[in-house]
Formats: sequence, C-alpha cells, structure tokens
Amino acid sequence: MKKLNKKLPNFTQAISQLIAQPSISSSQASWDQSNEGVINLLSAWFETLGFTVTIQAVPNAKGKFNMLAKLGTGTGGLLLAGHSDTVPFDENSWLSDPLKITDNDNKLFGLGSCDMKGFFAFILQVCQHIDLKTLNKPLYVLATADEETTMAGARFFANSGIIKPDVAIIGEPTNLVPVVMHKGHMSHKISIKGQAGHSSKPASGVNAIEIMHQVMSELFKLREKLSLSYQNEAFDVQTPTMNLGAIRGGDNANRICGHCELDIDMRSLPGMKDEELVAWLAKALQPIAEKYPGRLSIDELDPSSPSFQQTPESELVLTAEKLSGHRCCAVNYATEAPFIQQLGCQTIVMGPGSIDQAHQPNEYLAHSEITKTELVLTKLIHHYCF
Repeated sequence: MKKLNKKLPNFTQAISQLIAQPSISSSQASWDQSNEGVINLLSAWFETLGFTVTIQAVPNAKGKFNMLAKLGTGTGGLLLAGHSDTVPFDENSWLSDPLKITDNDNKLFGLGSCDMKGFFAFILQVCQHIDLKTLNKPLYVLATADEETTMAGARFFANSGIIKPDVAIIGEPTNLVPVVMHKGHMSHKISIKGQAGHSSKPASGVNAIEIMHQVMSELFKLREKLSLSYQNEAFDVQTPTMNLGAIRGGDNANRICGHCELDIDMRSLPGMKDEELVAWLAKALQPIAEKYPGRLSIDELDPSSPSFQQTPESELVLTAEKLSGHRCCAVNYATEAPFIQQLGCQTIVMGPGSIDQAHQPNEYLAHSEITKTELVLTKLIHHYCF
C-alpha cells in the first residue's frame, strides 16, 4: 500500500464536499439542478490520483454531465459506477441541514450520503491506498447524471460504447448484498378529452370522468391478467405491478367534466419486454378508444427503464458473494444496471447503506458501513485489475 495522498480529502471530508454540492434531479424545472459541481470535484480528485478523466455533456439535458475516469491500459477490467444526482428534499422534514454532513449516533446524515454520493467517497479512499501503478487491467469510475428521473446519463453512456469492461458494479445502497435482478419501470399518462357542458343537461356533453371510470375498469382487468400470467419467486412482490398514481379532472360539481388524466406506472419482471407491456395496455383500452373516437390518448411520461437480470452463476456474482459474505438477491426498484449491462459486461448492483434510507428525510450512512465497504472494494479491485 502507498501512503495517503495529502492533496486529497479523507472519507468524511470527501463525502462532506460531495453533499455540499447540490445536484437535484427533478421532472419539475423549478427543482432541477446541474450536477456540474459534483462532476468537477470528482474529476479533480481522480486526476490527482493519475486517472485520465473524460467529461461528457449529456444531450438534451441542460447542465448535466457524465464523468469517466480511467486508470490502466488494455482491455476488460472493472467499472465502478454510480449516479451523481439526488432527489429533491423538504428541509422542514430534516433534523439537520441536508447539504451538510452531520455526524451523530454513529451515522453520517446528509442528502445523498447513501444514495449515492458516499459510494464515490469510498472509491476515492480505496484508490489512495492501492498501488495503482501496477494495474494489469483498467479500473474505471463512472459518475452519471439524472438517474433519479430519466436515467439520461446512463442511457447516453451505454449508447456511446467507449469502454467494454469485464465486469461492472453499480454502488446503489444494498447493504453490500449483490443484486442480480430487478424489475423494469414505465409510466404513462392516459388522457380523456370529453365535452364540457351544464350538469343539468348530461346528454349535451361527454363526461370525461365517466369514460375514465371505464378505463380504470379495464386497467384492473389487465393488472389481474398480468398477475395471474407472470410470477417470479425471486422477488418480494412476485408479479408485475400496475399503480394508478394520480388522477386529475373536472372543475366544478355542476359542470360536465371536459377533460380527465390518469397517471399510471407499470413494473415488469425480467423477461418481459417494454414493448409488450405497451401493446397490452393499448389493446386493453382499444374498445374504449373505438367507442369514443378521438377522445382517448396514451402518452409516455418518462422514458422507460427495462428490467435487469444477471446470471446468478456468473463469475462476478460468485466473487461478490464470497467477498461480501451475502447471497445474491432480487429487488423491486429500478437502477441503471440494464444500461450499463449494454456495454457487454457482467453487471451487479452492490453498495453501502440501506435502500430504506434512500429518498427519505434524515438519510444517513452508518459508520458500520465504512470499514467493510472499503475492504470489499479493495478486494474487488485487486481481483479484477491486478
């Protein structure tokens, strides 16, 4: 091991500086922020360590950037990946400043402490204590933009195809349990265009709420059909899911509703294709669309994220299980894994902290995660790069 580089921060300093750089990703423009501050910090640190750093502006995403740091030559190697953005926060729900690390009760509180700026602080610390001049295969560090909304950064990077590591590890908070499977996610807006009118003459208008009632009945039938037809015992929730999340319509009790919108999300199991779900949705609502010509439309809210699956018997999974001491598992939420997997590498999701803390007020990373995470990362880098 080499001596600690005095120009670089220690773990607590690094996570503090990363969290102090706001990088909220939100579909609401008033909340959305650039991630440039986080990317600049990471770039400077890894350049100091001798990495070659490339920063890419993410297309059609103002102020959003990816960073790829590379050390070593040749093919294959290890990619450590994560996202640089956070979710929005309600400061009134926090007991401390979300953008400052608060060390209390053997926990480091702060927005992004576990989801997932802390992962980059861990990588930085591990790299300061490894003799990186003797790598036999390259080590990559990838920081992406907008994972919390569109996953635009990971989509763009996957399509660029500029690297092909042997293996990739995405450091989302899994308590260092290797995740080899997760569901996909898609969201749609169903809109009904009615005809407003006075409530005293129902026949003079077309009530959009009443049509949406028919839509919802068909959605419930589709949900039941999917639940009966598809199951995967690896998941806590073993079936595909459909959630009716938000509904808007009408303006007054004495008016015929002229417009109604319903936002839904669907989460597919591995093996189910996004285009199949969209086709089933359209087919389920086709009779209503034909009954009311020109009044029903279905639009994608956000780009869909496909499901993910890595073969549990693959070398990466077996190695991760051995080094972490945990058996692999499946989770219900979505990550950037299917996009990183498109690089042609074995891919898992495994990182410090608990997903139960993600997207919550008073998010924290427990002190107990620090030593074991640094040890696992050190062993992974030695295994795949030396």
